[in-house]
Amino acid sequence: MAKKGIAKHGISIRLACVVYGISETCFRYEAKLDGESALVADWLLRLTQTHKRWVFGLCFLYLRNVKGYGWNHKRVYRTYRELELNLRIKPRRRIRRDYPGELDVPRAPNQVWSMDFMSDGLRDGRTIRTFNVIDD
Repeated sequence: MAKKGIAKHGISIRLACVVYGISETCFRYEAKLDGESALVADWLLRLTQTHKRWVFGLCFLYLRNVKGYGWNHKRVYRTYRELELNLRIKPRRRIRRDYPGELDVPRAPNQVWSMDFMSDGLRDGRTIRTFNVIDD
């Protein structure tokens, strides 16, 4: 926005930065692009495809200690997140449950009983607990 203001209205850089509330160093900053980010991304993709269970820590330690790259962990983690490798989700293991069968219907009194605890709250904040026993 500051660059548009300078081009359109012909104001100075200093005034444009004051108007838009940014510092002059922020206005003059130019990002340095290098090819190492692509190399980091390539290594991370290869490692996570060959070793499915490796997370960021193992990948970074392999690149640092085995391959000898001196990349900063923050740089490698930034690339790891940009590739969305931190969003891998493990599939859930389902628990197999056997079918319990049909419930027996009681034919006479005192054969099957059910019991349960219940609780409720009163208006003044106290709680009441009951123990319920029922003859099915």
